[in-house]
Amino acid sequence: MTSSNTARWYLIQTKPRQEARAEEHLLRQHFECYRPLKAPAPLRGSQGAKSGEALFPGYLFIRLDCIHDNWYPIRSTRGVSRVVTFGGQPTPVRDELIEQLRQRLAQPQTMAAAPFSPGERVQVSGGSFSDIEAIFVSSDGEERSVILLNLLQREQKVRVPTRYLQCYS
Repeated sequence: MTSSNTARWYLIQTKPRQEARAEEHLLRQHFECYRPLKAPAPLRGSQGAKSGEALFPGYLFIRLDCIHDNWYPIRSTRGVSRVVTFGGQPTPVRDELIEQLRQRLAQPQTMAAAPFSPGERVQVSGGSFSDIEAIFVSSDGEERSVILLNLLQREQKVRVPTRYLQCYS
């Protein structure tokens, strides 16, 4: 539906777990949509390939021209909850942000092996727990780790950026 340089990206909030449905129905109405998806996690067994998981669950982007496009059908589209507004006005999302998301998600994601082994002693070298000894428990995604800290005579699991951890010396 968009036709000029005045078209901008806006954020749509979807009904719970209905991002794909909202996108499908908006596309049928000839709206340009973008729903960033994480790369699908490998599945065990013979279940087949799983489609990617929404990077922003409950949201998708739509490109609209605030002058020429009819926004009214969006509200009644299946799966759509509302157009996200601030101060009662839809707020555009910078085109650069959408382009950065597309570029980053287009890059192949390699799962790096965990830098530490479960049970290994590590030292936290940044953040609020800097210079504290801990036990590495597991990786929590690509950039965070779960560690076990002894705080106030109790062991507590804490998530910290993996870059803050180093081998205990």
